[in-house]
Amino acid sequence: MQLYSFFNSSTSYRVRIALAIKGLSVDYCAVNLRAGEQRETTYRALNPAGGVPLLIDEQGNGLGQSLAIIDYLEALHPEPPLLPANPLVRARVLELAHLVACDMHPLNNLRVLNYLTNELGVSEAQKQAWYEHWIAEGLRAAEALLIRYGFGDYCFGDRPTLADCCLVPQVANGMRMHCDLTSYARVMAVYQHCLQQPAFQQAAPAMQPDFTS
Repeated sequence: MQLYSFFNSSTSYRVRIALAIKGLSVDYCAVNLRAGEQRETTYRALNPAGGVPLLIDEQGNGLGQSLAIIDYLEALHPEPPLLPANPLVRARVLELAHLVACDMHPLNNLRVLNYLTNELGVSEAQKQAWYEHWIAEGLRAAEALLIRYGFGDYCFGDRPTLADCCLVPQVANGMRMHCDLTSYARVMAVYQHCLQQPAFQQAAPAMQPDFTS
């Protein structure tokens, strides 16, 4: 398999965590988002959405969108599972994963931030305020969900799930953007626990071949 990825892309990071948890290896194909390589014609031919991640499987099938990729991997390689068998716990995992993937990340991804700056002319201070606002909105909800329904060392239990795959990169983004995360004790406890685990360490941005500071 091939994974088209950018080291600092949180959506790519989600997929890398899932691959590492499942013990799956891929050929890493770097796409430099900062240089705009995702918009080049050759890459658009592979992924019409023009983003990362993109997974190419052994049969040459291309699949974009991180949650779709992880769902595909889950179907092909169900062990260890990233979605619990219990229907309610499974729904809780999906609830948190979608909070990150649907409510938080789209508002703060690179193309949105670039649009704010390049098209709407917002200042760096205004862009930072935008970023911090949506991080706070999302993590406030995540903290409440974890306090109310979470259990174990991970988000929901004693082994990682899709929720952890999504939460960890989002927290990493918030830290990288110097957001104040001190109000989210349960979120940060999960994050710190995950960082101690080999799969999460393997998937970390600093461990990727295209990493730059």
